[in-house]
Amino acid sequence: MTRVASLLASALLLLLPLSSASAAAPEAATALFEAKTVADRNTALATLEAAAPGDPAAAYAAGASEFFTALEILAGGLHRHGFESPQSFMLPLMRLPVPGNPNPEPLTYEQFRAILVAFRDRLEKSAATLGSVPADADIGMVIDLTHVGIDLNEDGAIAPDESMAAIMASLSRGGIAPDDTGPPLAFRFDRADGYWLQGYAEFLMAQADFWLAHDFRTMFDGSFHMLFPRAKLPLQDILVPLDGGTSGGMLASEWRIADFISLVHLVNWPVVEPERRQAARRHLLEMIRLSREDWRAIRAETDNDREWLPGPQQKGANPLTGLEVGEEQVQAWLAALTMAEDLLEGRVLLPHFRIADKGINMKRFFEEPKNFDLVLSITGPAIAPYLESGKILTSDEFDQIQRQFGGAGFLTFALWFN
Repeated sequence: MTRVASLLASALLLLLPLSSASAAAPEAATALFEAKTVADRNTALATLEAAAPGDPAAAYAAGASEFFTALEILAGGLHRHGFESPQSFMLPLMRLPVPGNPNPEPLTYEQFRAILVAFRDRLEKSAATLGSVPADADIGMVIDLTHVGIDLNEDGAIAPDESMAAIMASLSRGGIAPDDTGPPLAFRFDRADGYWLQGYAEFLMAQADFWLAHDFRTMFDGSFHMLFPRAKLPLQDILVPLDGGTSGGMLASEWRIADFISLVHLVNWPVVEPERRQAARRHLLEMIRLSREDWRAIRAETDNDREWLPGPQQKGANPLTGLEVGEEQVQAWLAALTMAEDLLEGRVLLPHFRIADKGINMKRFFEEPKNFDLVLSITGPAIAPYLESGKILTSDEFDQIQRQFGGAGFLTFALWFN
């Protein structure tokens, strides 16, 4: 795997069920880890959820599994309707390696919204469960990415080609094959990593709520046959090639390129649930708070045992990312969190390339929602209502932070750090 591809793939670690190799772990967590069917996994999860109020380890494992079942809900819904991944970095969630479906069900706009709602609500449950784990809980759960997975095709089984290792290999276009018997890829997840996972739940809820805050039916009807070419969408018979088009990357298909241009053009979404757009901002602020808690806990650790996200005191390159964390990266990340929080609170304004003396108040963008037009936001007219005078973020401030991450780059570390 390349470094950047590995980091993109590693974002899917958010969906892992956690299991301890030690005798102190809940027995159901081990069953969760070893489950080969959805039924067995769900039975173990129900046991953990019942024990969660009085058992921090059970809550931790349950919250993590609830996260991964959220992604399973999304993947299953996509598979049901014949989703075909465009394998584009521009559509990150749409890179999921959902297996082909020879007999997809028709998909409506209402059904797609329902999939997003179910995905988002399951994430909320995960965040609440993880949030119930006490800050001082002694957690140490070991998982092997070659042994755990999700049901991507709704057949009730968790097969080897649905393991985390196989999914990450698919996302990075190489690496571990589903039937490889390579060395274990195990990490010991501790209390700090619970904050990390909870923060990613908040991040994904923010994205889902932003979509759901708007009516995107016109975009769905006019371009989503690119993603669901046989789901009986309105323009399927007119715009989808009879052979289904070419497989592989989006840029390898002329008709998919055309539909992506249509998608961007049709991002002109009326607001239908303004409270969801307001909630998206709260989720992002909570993600920032949890990231600070995560790093506070990481820097207090004295061990160095198969760390998923090591602190500067825990030497050694991460086996998945190949990266080592230094104090300069931690300080730069904390500065980036402050910068993001200042933007979301309206204390600092976001610059626009066409406007020199005013900036965008992002707090008002979320709290006073108006129709979201992507193209007109880029060109300027749609952001005019949110322009104010005040302190504007400068490129020099952001560049100073970026320099601390060296050759790997800010985005690479950001995907890992949350």
